[in-house]
Amino acid sequence: MIAPIIKGLLLGIILSISVGPVIIAILKQSLTNGKSAGYAFVSGVSASDITLLIVCNVFTQLFDVVLAHKTIIAVVGAAFLFAMGVHTLYFKKISLDNLNEENKKQVRRRDLVGVFVSGYLMNVLNPNVFLFWFAWTAAIGVSASESNNPILYKILAFGSCLLFVLISDLAKVVLAGILRPKLTEKILVRVNRVSGIIILIFSAVLFYGALTY
Repeated sequence: MIAPIIKGLLLGIILSISVGPVIIAILKQSLTNGKSAGYAFVSGVSASDITLLIVCNVFTQLFDVVLAHKTIIAVVGAAFLFAMGVHTLYFKKISLDNLNEENKKQVRRRDLVGVFVSGYLMNVLNPNVFLFWFAWTAAIGVSASESNNPILYKILAFGSCLLFVLISDLAKVVLAGILRPKLTEKILVRVNRVSGIIILIFSAVLFYGALTY
């Protein structure tokens, strides 16, 4: 059962190196709010991936429903990204105090819950993510049907994929933590602005895609 693990790892590499709003948000949360916020955001993204994977594997008939409403889902996702981008660019206050170890420990639980939910929604409201998981679920499902144990094949393939992506995202949080002590308030403001602009660009691309579906 080496083949499903290899396929899962290759899929995980594709996901982990894909540049999108999620990776930008992971780095932003980690740089501005500390490791705890970064971990919370990564947990939300991972939870949404697991949700989509379960939906694609168990409720494949919902794919037709999603296709029928993909424009609405894309618009909602674009609106969510747009709101997050505007907030990040114009309303998010960045202070050098956020880099202090003391402040990192004072992150409230409800704030972490909000970060978790934002990570979950950012990922799950992107129809491209759903289509990505559905396509690979179908592809791996074909290979699994030819194996002696299809269920184990899927578990190994998708399990190794999700584990690799999770480790990769956690590594991004750790890397951001290493860079934090070297950051100045001016650099933080620039990072925040670039993050907001990139998220707005992705929202525009997603909205354009919704109009051309």
